[in-house]
Amino acid sequence: MRHGHISYLLAGAFHRMAYVEWGPADGAPVLCVHGLTRTGRDFDVLAEALAGQGRRVICPDLPGRGASDWLPDPMLYQPPSYVAALAHLLARLDGPVDWVGTSLGAICGMGIAAARGHPIRRMVMNDLGPFVPQAAMARIRDYIADVPRFADIPALEAHLRRVHAPFGRLTDAQWRHLAETSARPAPDGGLLLHYDPAIATPIRTQEAQALDMHFLWNVLDLPILAIRGAESDLLLPETAAAMAEKPGVRLEVIEDAGHAPALMDPSQVAMVAGFLAA
Repeated sequence: MRHGHISYLLAGAFHRMAYVEWGPADGAPVLCVHGLTRTGRDFDVLAEALAGQGRRVICPDLPGRGASDWLPDPMLYQPPSYVAALAHLLARLDGPVDWVGTSLGAICGMGIAAARGHPIRRMVMNDLGPFVPQAAMARIRDYIADVPRFADIPALEAHLRRVHAPFGRLTDAQWRHLAETSARPAPDGGLLLHYDPAIATPIRTQEAQALDMHFLWNVLDLPILAIRGAESDLLLPETAAAMAEKPGVRLEVIEDAGHAPALMDPSQVAMVAGFLAA
């Protein structure tokens, strides 16, 4: 695993977006983009497996998360800003890429793949479709408004096991890994989650409404692996079924998971790797 960063221009200033990179530098690139409150380290298991197949895997921390810069204006924490940052990374790669996006990462993928001349060859959309119901948006708003503090890593791990139980069946080592890569020291002691609490501002300032992104989905024209957690409240069964009717879309449902499958289980890793190898 190697660490790197790019600079990107947003709202009249340059900012730094960090990433971790796996595999040979000349391998065919895969970009893995995480969910709302997570970091690129969520993909360590998948990235290591893909790197073993000769792929170059790049896992960025979206603005305000992980090792990336926090943004000065909380209202910038919205998908267009993330797409702008990711577009700078894509420009550096300057060629075809495969995309794995979990939740927010899939929204960003749709935004880029809907643009003319985009570089995405194949895309994995992990538990996110063109429609997110109001109830799920309200749950996200309420969840992200909480800014918990933890005495130590075990306490943070216990929190993650509770709020991210829908990730599915993870091993103790995997939960500990998520905890260790989700922590940042609090200025006055203890630990906080590894993101700017201000990422919640755009969500909190609006009444929760259903999110309809069919204007992006309808123009996508590339092979897509749509993954749904069987108990997901974000990607409803009827939305997933409608997605599967689109040419080039393959739907897979992960049992014993909700929003969103962690892509750490060997069968899930093999599914993604097989799709991207085609």
